[in-house]
Amino acid sequence: MRRIGAAAAALALAGGLLAAGAVTAGASPSTATSASACPTGWGSGVKGGVTAGAVPLTNIRTGQHDCYDRMVFDVPGGGTVGYYVHYVDRLYQDASGAYIPVGGGAILEVRVAAPSYALESGAPTYPGRVSRPLPGVDISGYRTFRDTRFAGSFEGETQIGLGVRARLPFRVIQLPDRLVVDVAHSWTA
Repeated sequence: MRRIGAAAAALALAGGLLAAGAVTAGASPSTATSASACPTGWGSGVKGGVTAGAVPLTNIRTGQHDCYDRMVFDVPGGGTVGYYVHYVDRLYQDASGAYIPVGGGAILEVRVAAPSYALESGAPTYPGRVSRPLPGVDISGYRTFRDTRFAGSFEGETQIGLGVRARLPFRVIQLPDRLVVDVAHSWTA
């Protein structure tokens, strides 16, 4: 089982790329890209950032930009949110090993170091249901995103399957109280 803690080496390698390409999560498509070209060089390899936390996930939202589609994980009060993101052939739920079908030409598995429930009470903080599309997320008409699936929370991590058009470059940006995953529309500018 891959854990967020095992991703420290990937963070060190990807850190420079993430810092160089950081964009605020609320940026509009016109301000999110340069006037001349789309960013390149993100790659499609494993990306991870170590920071464990017990603050729960409250929302997942998406947006479209000129050069990429974006998914944002809101963790209010979570500070720097840990993550592990990589392409997989098939999505399997961490706790049970159950196969979860995800549509698209490729699947990004996104693990966020934030449970979808309050640790003290066990009450849900995010209304996702295992194997179902993400609630409130409509990706119809997106250039890159094709499907979303909630895979559950286990041992303080929330697991998401993101179906994309093809295996495309992506980046992950850690911002205060949220995590951003951008998947490029193409490999070239």
